[in-house]
Amino acid sequence: MSNAVAIHTDKTHYRKAFDSPYLSSADITEPTRLTIVRVALEPDKSKKTKDVMNTAYFAEREIRPGEKLKPMIMNATNSKTMKAITGSAFLEDWVNVPVTVYVESGIKFGRETVDGLRIMRQPNRPQITPAQRNRWEAAKAAFRRDGNLEAVLSKADISDEHQRQLMEECAE
Repeated sequence: MSNAVAIHTDKTHYRKAFDSPYLSSADITEPTRLTIVRVALEPDKSKKTKDVMNTAYFAEREIRPGEKLKPMIMNATNSKTMKAITGSAFLEDWVNVPVTVYVESGIKFGRETVDGLRIMRQPNRPQITPAQRNRWEAAKAAFRRDGNLEAVLSKADISDEHQRQLMEECAE
């Protein structure tokens, strides 16, 4: 990821004005953990081409609070990565796959050099529960310090139920 683009989260990317039905480099402000629930071969929803494309859908509904997560076109590079991650070349086998989506700059697209989305395997991360007192307290401290759960979830997995519990305990 050495070519990852630094994007300012407090500013509006110019491409946000162009309402695309697909996830784009303008939508990803930092490497983002997502779970691909399925990939389907579908016609281009932007209606710019008559192409049929591998289209990934995610378990997560929002990319950020209040911002709907769009499906992602799986170009040849990302499709090869999915094959490597899953061990299968078949779209139907690319189910419930955790990945990290990030932006890479310097991608050749015809005559242009553009920013593009890339995926990588999600690294194995620890699962934190309240029973693990030291880790649980560290997660609470990180939540209080950063003011959001994303910083905590970038380093460890916490079930939805335990995420709610962590936020409730931090609110007390």
